[in-house]
Amino acid sequence: MHKDSNKFLRYSFSSIIILTVILLMTAGCLQNTRDEEPAGTGLPEKNSPIQTHYSPGEITQLAEETKEAADASLNAIAEITPEKRTFDNTALAFERTMMDYSDAIGPLTLMGYVYPDAEIAAEGTSCEESANTFETGVYTRRELYDALKEQVPRNPEEARLYSVTIREFEKNGLELPEEKLSEVREMKNRLGQLETRYSANLNSDNTTLEFTAEELAGVPLSSVETFEQTPQGTYLVTTKSPDYLAVMTYAGDEKTRMRMYWAYNNRQADTNTALLEEAILLRQKIAEALGYSTWADYKTDGRMAENTSNVMEFLTSMKEPIKEKYTGEMRELLTVKRSIDPEATSVSPWDITYLLNIQKKEQYAYDEEKVREYFPADTVLQGLFRIYGTLFDIRFSEVENASVWSPDVRLYEVKNATGNETIGYMYLDLYPREGKYGHFCAYPLITGRLKDDGYSVPVVTIIGNFHKPEEERPSLLTVTETETLFHEAGHAMHFLLTDAPYGSLSGFSVEWDFVETPSQTLEEWAWDPEVLRSISGHYNDSSEKIPVELCERVTDARNVGSGNKYSRLIINSLEDMRFHTAAGPVNATEVWYQTYEDITGTRPPAGTHQPASFGHMMGGYDAGYYGYLWSKVYAMEIVDEFKESGMTNQTTGMKFREEILSKGNMQDGMTLLENFLGREPGPEALYKHLGIEEQQT
Repeated sequence: MHKDSNKFLRYSFSSIIILTVILLMTAGCLQNTRDEEPAGTGLPEKNSPIQTHYSPGEITQLAEETKEAADASLNAIAEITPEKRTFDNTALAFERTMMDYSDAIGPLTLMGYVYPDAEIAAEGTSCEESANTFETGVYTRRELYDALKEQVPRNPEEARLYSVTIREFEKNGLELPEEKLSEVREMKNRLGQLETRYSANLNSDNTTLEFTAEELAGVPLSSVETFEQTPQGTYLVTTKSPDYLAVMTYAGDEKTRMRMYWAYNNRQADTNTALLEEAILLRQKIAEALGYSTWADYKTDGRMAENTSNVMEFLTSMKEPIKEKYTGEMRELLTVKRSIDPEATSVSPWDITYLLNIQKKEQYAYDEEKVREYFPADTVLQGLFRIYGTLFDIRFSEVENASVWSPDVRLYEVKNATGNETIGYMYLDLYPREGKYGHFCAYPLITGRLKDDGYSVPVVTIIGNFHKPEEERPSLLTVTETETLFHEAGHAMHFLLTDAPYGSLSGFSVEWDFVETPSQTLEEWAWDPEVLRSISGHYNDSSEKIPVELCERVTDARNVGSGNKYSRLIINSLEDMRFHTAAGPVNATEVWYQTYEDITGTRPPAGTHQPASFGHMMGGYDAGYYGYLWSKVYAMEIVDEFKESGMTNQTTGMKFREEILSKGNMQDGMTLLENFLGREPGPEALYKHLGIEEQQT
């Protein structure tokens, strides 16, 4: 699975305030501080920072109790008389209330994505819908806005908090007449319902295809053994990432790959296409009601890009060189295909991954399946902990007998190596199961923030879908999957290493087109030959590292297929912007067809419906998918700084931690970058990384 098309960082809500969670009302309450070392693990008796098991009806009840408590606090703030109002009892009280609410609702919404019991997972999904409605209601309460707007910050931190909070109200229409405001509220509530249902449909999708052993010829035995076998001896293959990629990479039968491609690109087509199209139209109506020309204008206002024009100018500058690289790759792949089928005249979408694998074997003399043997998931994970530990002066330790929602979930405590204080917890839910969210993401649970009793320890979950470990064979990762793990763990570091005093400004609650910068920076460690070798260990003998020569061939081959990879980034980014700059109803599938053809020169196969499973569009990345490329510009600049000093240089690592990761949204992204780099960033490092020439304007 490639991060650019199949995974995303999941936020529980659409607000600029990252709503994350501490269960103040349940047995899973955690209140460690960074000021003193807790006894033992510092965890409650269930050995978990959140509640992880629920009975039917419990999530619904807890969500309602949480809402009632928040409503009571907000009403109390609203009722304070003008002469008694202060920044503390109004602005800071509002911040605490919203963070307490988010800290009590996030684990409940998480269960909609991961809980094994379908009935309880459905409660988590309903809880998310209710939370979206609650949030919209809060940020359209005029009396709260009026009270907050009167407050005067007393220092830079309060000024930043004040600015973010007031802006959130204003972007929800608080300057509109009451009738218009009511319309916006209703439309936003409906939008939240559409987004939640779309995601829930994908989570519950169980599309499965049946193949004979002959049709799966070429697929490694290690993958075939994970497929369910029927009494007739055929195999049932799902469209979940591990199954899909195994078939698309290795199946020699073109018809088999074509069937998988069609199934994958038609997931939930009958339901989700309509939901997305309604959401796109609704977003446009909301934007117009709020005084913006398009939804893209509304969303980019306040981001690093500032406006739609700058986004489109950026994408246009990247489009032609990437398109040229893609076209060259397709010519090479056609040559590869003709070595198999001399009559071939074109490369189909379902051929690309398969042919790229052959090309790597031929040009770089290595077999991806053999390389995987050196990267058992647990070995890679321990290596990642060592690398991040060195860079950021931290330690990871697994919490024994932790309470978790599924037996294959693990919990890790993160401590400062110097001082030994606990700074966060990280759940790892890395393997697929029925009903679970099907891609990769970092899901925030408890927000780091300063409370009366000390600093609230943040908690995050990494959700993944690697091959499940088997009885005689552990989960083995490709180098690309290793990159994905480093990427998601990079998001986790951004969240856990915060020291911002306010939850609204901590972790990755940054500008949306900056949020991928830390993760896309840290994923680069997976491609450094020395680092890659250090985190390897053959699954039969962990002391056996990947041979130096093989490791170098693997990293040298990294850019094979980069034109295809980045063409999909451009396609998805332009598709997103075309959705969200349309003045009226859109045919989402036709927009995809046209955008795909614009970049590749060919239309996708008729009858496929990629927008129905383009989860980013209903998961917070609407009018924001460009952020992957935008952030990559900054990430490669940061990586170059590390390359100069050494990829495991702790001085540079601590500078990265202190200047960027710890700051959250206390300063804007460009200021953070300039402080770290000592200059303004530019695109040169990304162009060099892609092996393309910078476009002259």
